[in-house]
Amino acid sequence: MSRLTTDQDHRSTDLSEGRAIAARRRLVLGLNATTVLGLFAVMVSFFAPSGISWSEAALLISFSLTLPWLSIGFWNSVLGLLLDLRYGARAATHVTPALSRVTGDEPLTARVAIVMPLRNEDPDASIDRLRRLEAEIAQSQWAGRFSYHVLSDTDAPGIALKEEARVAQWRAARPNARIQYRRRTENTGYKAGNIAEFLHSAGGESDFFLPLDADSEMGADTVFRLIRVMQASPGIGMLQSLVTGLPSRTLFTRAFQFGMRHGMRSFTLGSAWWQGDCGPNWGHNVLIRTAPFRSHCMLCELPGRGPLSGPILSHDQLEAVLIRRAGYEVRVMAEESQSFEENPPSLVDFIRRELRWMNGNLQYLRLLGMSGLKPVSRIQLVLAILMYVSAPAWMAFILIGAAMVAVPGQLNAVPPAHGLALFATIITLSLSPKIMGLAQVLARPERRAAYGGGARVAIGGLIEMAFSMLTAPIVALALTRFAIGLLFGQRIGWSAQQRSRDRLEWQEAARVLWPQTLIGLALGGWFAVFAPWAMIFGAPIVLSLACAIPIAVGSAMPGAGRWSRRIGLFDIPEDRAPAPHHAVHANTA
Repeated sequence: MSRLTTDQDHRSTDLSEGRAIAARRRLVLGLNATTVLGLFAVMVSFFAPSGISWSEAALLISFSLTLPWLSIGFWNSVLGLLLDLRYGARAATHVTPALSRVTGDEPLTARVAIVMPLRNEDPDASIDRLRRLEAEIAQSQWAGRFSYHVLSDTDAPGIALKEEARVAQWRAARPNARIQYRRRTENTGYKAGNIAEFLHSAGGESDFFLPLDADSEMGADTVFRLIRVMQASPGIGMLQSLVTGLPSRTLFTRAFQFGMRHGMRSFTLGSAWWQGDCGPNWGHNVLIRTAPFRSHCMLCELPGRGPLSGPILSHDQLEAVLIRRAGYEVRVMAEESQSFEENPPSLVDFIRRELRWMNGNLQYLRLLGMSGLKPVSRIQLVLAILMYVSAPAWMAFILIGAAMVAVPGQLNAVPPAHGLALFATIITLSLSPKIMGLAQVLARPERRAAYGGGARVAIGGLIEMAFSMLTAPIVALALTRFAIGLLFGQRIGWSAQQRSRDRLEWQEAARVLWPQTLIGLALGGWFAVFAPWAMIFGAPIVLSLACAIPIAVGSAMPGAGRWSRRIGLFDIPEDRAPAPHHAVHANTA
């Protein structure tokens, strides 16, 4: 087949897919609008007959802000499940047709720079991950197409010396590999600024580059697949792999990544079905076309002095919408492969990461008016904002509702059965990505076997969902406090993440989570005095907040992690059959 014929076929396929995606987007818009408006109408119906008071209006506003993210999570995961049941192993190719353009034996002709930005991270753990990938690629015939770059922003002299020593050892062991170490003295622009300076240097000359975080792990086969798809699809500017959690040792991380894996599987597949060429970028484990990124995705600082000014913290999705504005597609490879990351080892570390992401996503408020963005790209920025607005809105809804129960007759017009039905609906919506992901596993024998059987999957899923419901209010209150702080100028910087720990000490947990404890106890006392019946709804939230400190400490205890591993609770496939390129080393305890 001639190159001309191939290009014509691609254009015909792209045109057909474009029409299909437009229809899908209309469908998804209709489904979400109907869901959001329907749930809001139900809530309004509780108060409308007697007139809506100021407190009820505030409750309704808070409720409305939680709905878009709940709805999009529900429909993305439902669509993902339906696609998986219909297409099976071909589902990822159905939503990203470019994957069908390669067979897996095409030569690699592109020059690829694999980069790992670091800032005060553990040099041994992070650089060893990059070394494992280099060693695996070196066994192939394509080793000469790759270069490896450690981009350090480390300002701790001791850690910097260790970085230099580890890279020197690596170079000595692999004299034929192209390995570079580059250290900046100032953390200008944070991670995005570090990569930008690299791309404008002589070492940044490449056709594609692949950014890895300090906790990223990838296998050569997945990297080769990404490259082959990009080579066959010159219109793609970013190709994001589906990232899953590495085997872990702490109970918190095992539970978190077990639920996250199922939720991301269904959610990502469903969202890719309608997002199409306006897909996601998560900032790592993503292959990027260098030239358009260098020309169109350089980020400037946001002017001003407020907490939403300065360097952009959440650079990833913004870079995706900018490269899409430049005419290049952003696609996701919505299939599980050798693409991994570590997750925070404790609830406290997870909260710290969420606060930085919240600060970064709220900066998008100042970027929504950028000219030339695709409508779907603008929607993605809005959803990224609402993802972190919904937590304070949910907490406001709870606290306003608690205040209202103390007013005689305030909530008498709400039929208990209707209130319980709405409560159950909201909980189901919030858990739907995990439910649909578990259903994907249970529907296929080979997946059930990889997780140790259907019973183990179902039991683990139920326990994880209960655990996530127990920790969600703790996280939501932390985000609420931070959001209030933003109004008064509080901001967060870019510091090294805690990626492993032996345990979480009581003092550290108490220092971070004392507000949750006090508010939980106060809320429980309030309900006991003014409305004991409200504990039907409030008991899980009161328990979560009041017990935040022991929940955080207990879920990071070494014994709890060992018990979980011994009985196989929250096992992922890599726990049961570890791949040679990623031994179980994450979050050691």
